[in-house]
Amino acid sequence: MRLLAISDLHLALGANRSALDRITARPDDWLIVAGDVGETLAHVEFAWTILGPRFGRLIWVPGNHELWTRGEEAGPLRGAAKYERLVDLCRRYGVLTPEDPYALWPEDPEPTYIAPLFLLYDYTFLPDDVPIERAVEWAAETDVVCADELLLDPSPFASRTAWCHARCADASSRLDALPAGSRTVLVNHYPLRRDLAHLPRIPRFSIWCGTRRTEVWHQRYRARVVVSGHLHLRSTRWRDGVRFEEVSLGYPRQWRPERGVDAYLREIL
Repeated sequence: MRLLAISDLHLALGANRSALDRITARPDDWLIVAGDVGETLAHVEFAWTILGPRFGRLIWVPGNHELWTRGEEAGPLRGAAKYERLVDLCRRYGVLTPEDPYALWPEDPEPTYIAPLFLLYDYTFLPDDVPIERAVEWAAETDVVCADELLLDPSPFASRTAWCHARCADASSRLDALPAGSRTVLVNHYPLRRDLAHLPRIPRFSIWCGTRRTEVWHQRYRARVVVSGHLHLRSTRWRDGVRFEEVSLGYPRQWRPERGVDAYLREIL
């Protein structure tokens, strides 16, 4: 039995949908899907119809793309309301979400909880000498502006920053309540540390990649592994003896479709 992970399936793209449909069944393994499954409820449901029968259990966290609203989903289905609809959809398919009790990994004598997190970002992944109120302007100086600025509505929160801080407070409270001595696998769409949010071609995109509030969570919550996506830069990094896995699939130009999705599943435990 293994715990596997992948993120950024981007099922709005036909090549990615076709590849996912050919994924090998692993009914004894659990699969983490760390955000950016797609951009609509239909994309997410498609993923669960394919993956649900092929894996023993699915664990999901949202990325920014799942939270976008435009076209037919405009109107009341925005921000937290869309997130709640996504959670309801996941639960219909038995997919574990950040709103559910953390699952205890059954294959380890040391209690290890798989903790799916939904934390967003607060623009603090920027240099210390750049005022936070200038973060988006600073990024735009290099022609970098995330589509979230138009498509990710934080309603009913006043801002994505406010939503991020509320999510961090809720998650830290739940993690603090784990039994003493527990280990964790922390799963979030965004990297938990600023030094891991480095995109060589678009470095100032970092402001849409996380929050400094989680910099030491890997130590505070005794993480065995930290799983994230979002960057489309697959990697294994180590910090303070903890393994950090970036598990993105990405757009077809960023992976080799002839290899299939199976080649991009990352073993976590």
